Amino acid sequence: MSSASDTLTVTGPETPVVGPDIDRPLVSTQWLADHLGSDGLVVLDATVVPTTRADGRTGYLSGLDRFLVQGHIPGAVFADLLDVFSDPSGAYPFTRPDAAAFEAAAAAAGIDNDTTVVVYDAAVGTWAARVWWLFRAFGFDRVAVLDGGFTKWHAEERPTERGHVEPRAGATFVASERPESWVEKDVVAAIVDGSERATLLCAVPPAEFTGEAGQRPRLGHIPGSVSAPAIRLVDRETNAFLPPSVLRTTFAEVLASDDRIVAYCAGGIAAASDALALALLGRTDVAVYDGSLNEWAADPHAPLATLPA
Repeated sequence: MSSASDTLTVTGPETPVVGPDIDRPLVSTQWLADHLGSDGLVVLDATVVPTTRADGRTGYLSGLDRFLVQGHIPGAVFADLLDVFSDPSGAYPFTRPDAAAFEAAAAAAGIDNDTTVVVYDAAVGTWAARVWWLFRAFGFDRVAVLDGGFTKWHAEERPTERGHVEPRAGATFVASERPESWVEKDVVAAIVDGSERATLLCAVPPAEFTGEAGQRPRLGHIPGSVSAPAIRLVDRETNAFLPPSVLRTTFAEVLASDDRIVAYCAGGIAAASDALALALLGRTDVAVYDGSLNEWAADPHAPLATLPA
């Protein structure tokens, strides 16, 4: 069922209120239904809408129109991953923001350091996972992804609403950066040439991994990488994560090594889903290569590997 509203204002005290406790990086739709409206809880809709540009390449649009017109979870605040929770001046789409920009983005969404944040999207969860990863990378652990996102919530006929949601005013967020959450291109190059130990984990779809598909001038994957496509981590109907036993099979090669894990994809989005799945399995020694293949493949001297069809 759904109900329409033009504007909903989320009100709350100016001083921080501690949100409900979470003990894992994923919460169920039932958990959110039970806690929806709780003091100190902020729900973020991080949807981004892929589109086809005039040149045939994939572009991206803000999910705000979908949020306003097609509906969202009651009380959810829209999180603009394109221009607010990313650095729009970065060399590649979805470049991570610096600490000051992230602090401003979190505070503008009504989030302080005592808030509990649940983030979702209307796709397969990669956008939500990216926002989850950003919060974790800036030292904030009171954040979880909604398992199945809006797809599962809507399929269960839980309430939705349309229209703008005004975030709580007066929030202040202080970031505490975790540099180990990220790696740069030089570190990846060191892993490839063997001077640094780590497992490279690639989250792009299988055809992109093999080099059979893709929109970059140079196709394939970084040599030595293990393939774990983000689209294969979730149930095709509900978008909920597959059971841990299935995820352990997907990540068997990665889990067999004690080396730290460096996840990448095209632009650091799907890689966050791999990081989230690994966190569910107890592996938190993961870093994301933010530039990912957008940066790596743009360097004609950076090696790429392909697999025979």
